[in-house]
Amino acid sequence: MCTKKTFLPLALCLCMAHTTQAQTADSARVARTYDLDEVVVTGSRQAINPRLLPMTVTTVDSLALSRQPGQSVLPALTEQVPGLFITGRGLMGYGVSTGAAGGMSLRGIGGSPTAGMLVLVDGHPQYMGLMGHPIADACQTMLAGRVEVVRGPASVLYGSNAMGGVINIVTRQQHADGLGGTADVSAGSYGTAQAQAGIRLRQGPFHLQATANYGRTDGHRPDMAFEQEGGYVKAGYDFGPHWQAVADMNVTHFNASNPGTVASPLIDNDSRITRGMASLALRNHHRLASGAISLYYNWGHHRIDDGYSPGEQPQTEHFNSKDRMAGLSLYETLRLLPGNSLTLGLDYRHFGGQSWYRHVQTGERRDGVDKTQHEVAAYANVHQDISTWLSLDAGLRVDHHSHVGTTLVPQGGLAFHLPRRAELKASVSKGFRNPTIREMYMFPPQNPDLRAESIVNYELAFTQTLPGGTLSYGLNLFYIHGSNTIVLDPSVPRYFNSGAVENCGVEAELSWRLSPRWSADANYSYLHMDNPVLGAPEHKLHAALHYRHGRWTATAGVQHVRGLCTAMGQAPSFETFTLVDARLSFRLCRPVELYVNGENLLAERYETLDGYPMPKATFTGGLRVEF
Repeated sequence: MCTKKTFLPLALCLCMAHTTQAQTADSARVARTYDLDEVVVTGSRQAINPRLLPMTVTTVDSLALSRQPGQSVLPALTEQVPGLFITGRGLMGYGVSTGAAGGMSLRGIGGSPTAGMLVLVDGHPQYMGLMGHPIADACQTMLAGRVEVVRGPASVLYGSNAMGGVINIVTRQQHADGLGGTADVSAGSYGTAQAQAGIRLRQGPFHLQATANYGRTDGHRPDMAFEQEGGYVKAGYDFGPHWQAVADMNVTHFNASNPGTVASPLIDNDSRITRGMASLALRNHHRLASGAISLYYNWGHHRIDDGYSPGEQPQTEHFNSKDRMAGLSLYETLRLLPGNSLTLGLDYRHFGGQSWYRHVQTGERRDGVDKTQHEVAAYANVHQDISTWLSLDAGLRVDHHSHVGTTLVPQGGLAFHLPRRAELKASVSKGFRNPTIREMYMFPPQNPDLRAESIVNYELAFTQTLPGGTLSYGLNLFYIHGSNTIVLDPSVPRYFNSGAVENCGVEAELSWRLSPRWSADANYSYLHMDNPVLGAPEHKLHAALHYRHGRWTATAGVQHVRGLCTAMGQAPSFETFTLVDARLSFRLCRPVELYVNGENLLAERYETLDGYPMPKATFTGGLRVEF
């Protein structure tokens, strides 16, 4: 059983070991040197070196994202972020509704659909207003300059849904004057084809970037076709060195077909989904203060044919829904005292939508739910450097939901800056999730009396980067206790706040620059759960070796997953598998690169969703131009 009695001795041993190392090293206080470009924004809403934060933030950069053959950022996150797992069902496309993949789980928190983890784009929440979960196929690489993942609750800064963690897609930035662009075209197994093109322009204070993409596949099973197209545009203007205005918009549309499980196939289970987002932000940056005020709006239109089993009659009506979320975010970080920063913020969200069924033959409309809700919150977070070797963080959020009521969310942590560029961190943070409109009002087993879920995460972490940056590594221990979890009582059936969470585990990371030509990275996570959940493996290991010489670049990686729960109930199902991937590229000239990717090269038979076998060995080849 995973309890504080098993977690705290491990934490104490780690703390004693590295405190001893610090004491035997030079005990004099020395000024610490950090890389100026090593900053994150997700853990604090301001650009800050991650070593100063008490929580753990993993950054997946543009290079790691570009190594993936698809148009989604999610496969790269599964490989690069310990403790994070995202389910899949095919070569391309996650889909929605019945049989959908894209369930995200971090340290056993998240769910399928994923309402317990928050996806952001430049700090703005991205989830469906009715269902309360992100749409996995909208997490596209064309948006991303990098992705920052907070491993653990981030509800103080981001509110509901950030209970298990946060995935923040940070869009690309154009810093230098001039015109640049990229184009990427590829084709591969099962009729897969993808194309993406974009331009970047900066002229003095004005900057602009625009990207469009298209992708399709026949799928590795009959009736599993997927097609997607989208576009993104972002424009900004700098009003001197201290003020900047930025506006952006993204629209994506995809058609997805679900073939059902192997044992229970479906015909015509098709979805037509359109998702969009837009935002407008005014940012300021001064020596003593920095922050932003932003408005954002997300919308979606879903049209779904639930399909039918062979030998049965087709559906006579199709499900439709429209959803929206409008929000306001205002925050300011004040640096009035040496070593101190105080962030104050206000958030407002108005979200909801309507659903209906449309008769196929007559066009008659049968109304479903029509609900809207809102959330308003205020928060404060203070960071204080006590000396060159100790930093403290504390935060509190007061969050009011129009249906659920008011929730208080505290967090706190310490960061010890040890000699030899080592960090020892300890933190306690609360995360929460309000019930969604779907859980309260849509489809049996809805329950309008549901309350918010909550967890408390205890964490101890150690990281170190050796001089010159040739080797860096980290180790995390965590213990999670949760209550009021929303669970289904199948005997009623109805949702209730009667579940509990008790998880603990270990996460490790390693990055090693072996020579100018060779480098390697690896991460591992172990998760013990008293109550296993779908899509959360007990063990996950990923290791990769990278080689670069002249015009050639090669990467080989292996991912091992053990104890992945793919089905619950009286006969739960668990999967264990090992995947081997590789990528080889050759630069014809400075702007033109040819590449080939191979996935699951050992043709492993495995599933991440029960009844949905993943493809065997697949290959993709393409050409990339960058200027």
